Formats: sequence, structure tokens, C-alpha cells
Amino acid sequence: MSGSEPGGAGGRPPQGARTSGEVLESVRGLLPGIAERARSVDEKGSIPAETIRDLTAAGVFRMLQPTRYGGAEHDPVAFYEVIRAISGACGSTGWVAAVLGVHSWHLGLFADEAQREVWGTGPSPGEPEEPGEPGVPRGAGPDTLIASSYAPIGRLTPVDGGFEATGRWSFSSGCEFADWALLGALVVGAEGRPVDFMTVLVPRRDYEIREVWDSMGLRGTASDDIVVERAFVPSHRAMRNFEQAQLRNPGRKVNTGPLYRMPFGTVFTSTVAASVIGMAAGCHDLYVARMQDRIRLSLGGGRFVEDEFAQVAVARAASEIDAAVLQTDRNVREIHEYAVRDEKIPMELRLRARRDQVRGTERAIQAIDILFKTAGGNSLHRGNVIERAWRDAHAGSVHVANDVEHALSMYGRGVFGLKVEDNLV
Repeated sequence: MSGSEPGGAGGRPPQGARTSGEVLESVRGLLPGIAERARSVDEKGSIPAETIRDLTAAGVFRMLQPTRYGGAEHDPVAFYEVIRAISGACGSTGWVAAVLGVHSWHLGLFADEAQREVWGTGPSPGEPEEPGEPGVPRGAGPDTLIASSYAPIGRLTPVDGGFEATGRWSFSSGCEFADWALLGALVVGAEGRPVDFMTVLVPRRDYEIREVWDSMGLRGTASDDIVVERAFVPSHRAMRNFEQAQLRNPGRKVNTGPLYRMPFGTVFTSTVAASVIGMAAGCHDLYVARMQDRIRLSLGGGRFVEDEFAQVAVARAASEIDAAVLQTDRNVREIHEYAVRDEKIPMELRLRARRDQVRGTERAIQAIDILFKTAGGNSLHRGNVIERAWRDAHAGSVHVANDVEHALSMYGRGVFGLKVEDNLV
């Protein structure tokens, strides 16, 4: 399946779905406005609803969504290109677009009853509509957004027909725009001990948002807390993380395209990395543009662009960014090709994807550090675009998906023939 055309089961482009090229073109038209609002986003600590509406209209959040529910099922690499572009204009906006966008893919791994509750548009044109489950409402439509907080902070108690969920989750980026949340939780057995690790889908009516976000970077993501008190979660809205990692998700029964045969540990973590890499790429472009007419006030004066150390800095930064993009995209393409052929994805490739994903983030941070260091004292001023990009990228780099040492250790274990057990592979 091409990264430029929509395609789900049978390759049918759903009515209203946009090609990845059309989405990217629309997003590029939005970038000047997103960049202009970036300082306000950082200072106010939130993204304007107008921006989310624009990104929705551009088709960003449907790129990885099942065709059965109005999505396009694009190759993830096309989605990452869009996320890098948005992140280059505003780190917070790119981060929120990334996580809200990838959640549309994750929901596609859940049972069809859960998907219907959120999107509610039924099967693709030409397919018979399946009867609804008793007590399962139709969703609000294909543009419904989903937030998340995947850390297993919550507690699930088995009850008749599902679970009772309780907990307080942090770092739920963009939750103010979502009507549902994907939350990580531990199933507690009769003796009060954890017996399983699951992700559950909870509607907005069952949780409260606590506004607590006040960070040094990604300030506009409004990554607030989600609080759930004894909410009932039916079985179809719960998925075992072990089965997800084993690619045995229930959504494959209805979403038969290759996108839903790809590992969560590849698609999600690469999404997080794409945003950070985009921040570095955007910073590089701004650096080059702003330094064109700069005259040094120290070190003998002269035009900044004629300084060989500045020339070396932009070269090093550009090389690190290119390497990050090329390696991460290569691995995801190869995994997608296995999925297209419906062949087992080698663990060696899954581990390599994680290796290069965390190294991609690390390279992006190295690039942005080079630029920040050589930009001079002006880059220290609050609100400077280079300073803001530096803060945003460093904030994004501490996400658990970007834990460099852990991911590299897993790769090393695999190379040495040792068993690797991790839900993020």
C-alpha cells in the first residue's frame, strides 16, 4: 500500500478521506498561523481550539484511523512527515497532534464495539452493517478525539461484565480536546496483588480533568491529570497489553488492513520521536533564516554566516536530523511491508526500530543543543524561537518511549540471543 493513498481492507478509499499528500499540503498552509501562535501557546499553556479544528479539517487525526470509521489508514511514515512539519512550527501543537493522531490507530486495535462507541459510523460503504450490541451507544462521529495516559497507575477490579476502574493519571496531553481517554491500569486479584496490565477506554463522562500542568517545556500541551473514581469499564473496552505486544489484538477481526498488523511498540514510540525530530528540524530552519543578517558583537565582529564554526554547527545539526529521519522512516517502512505481506515481523527488526527510534530522539537533542549553544546570548531570552524549541525538545525527550538506555539494552539483549520481554517493542 502506498504512503500517498488511502487504503484499508480491499484498498477502498473511504468517502471524504484525503490522500497523505493532500493532508500534508493542507497542513503546510496552516504552518504560518501555527508558528505565529506558538509564543502565545507557550505563555498561556494551551492550544487554541481553532488550531485543533484546522488540523481536524486537514485530515490529520484520521490518517491512521480505520477506513470502516471514516479514516484513511495511511502508512505511518506519511503521518510522521505531517507531525514533523507541525512540530517544527510549534512544539506543543506538534506533540498534541502526534498523540491524538496515533490514538485513532490504537483504538483500531480494540474490539469493534469500542470503536463503534467512539466513532459510530459503522462499516465501510458496501458492507452490511452489523447489529449493535445491547446497551452500546453509537459514537459521536469520526472526528471524535481520544487522549491517553498509558502508565499503569490505575487499579482495575474485576466485576460482572468488565472492571471497576479507579486512579489518577498524569501527563494526558491534549485531554481538553478529547471525549475519551486510553488509560493504563493494573488488574488487582482477590488477594490485592496485580495479576495483569491492561489499557482501558473511558468516556469523558466517567473522568475529571485536574488542571495541574506547569512545565519547563511543551507548556502548551496542557498535559493535565485525569481522575477516575469507581467507573465501570465493560470488557470490550479493555485490552491486555501482553496480547497487544503479541499482535493478537481484537481489532484485527474487523480492521484487516496492514496498519493494524503493526506493533504498538513501533507505531506509538516512533510517533513520539517524530515530534521531537520535527522540533529540531524546525529549529534548524529558523536558525539558518535568522542568522543570515546577524553581525557578531564579539569575537572580532563580522557576519555570523562567515564564521566557520557556525558553518560547522549547521552542518552537524543537519546531519543528525537527517540521520534521525532516515533511520526511523526506514524501519517503519520495512515493518509496514511485512504487514502488507501479512508475514511475521522479525523480532530483530522490531528491536532495531526501537534502537533507531530512541537514537533518533537523541540525535535530535544533539542537533538542537548545537544550535542553541552557537546561537549566542540572544537565544537565552524567554520567547526566543530557538530557546522555546530547545525547551520543547528536551521536554519531549524524557517521555518513557524515549528512554535511550533501556531501549538500547533491549537491542543488545536481542543481539546476544537473550530473551526480550517488553510491551514497547
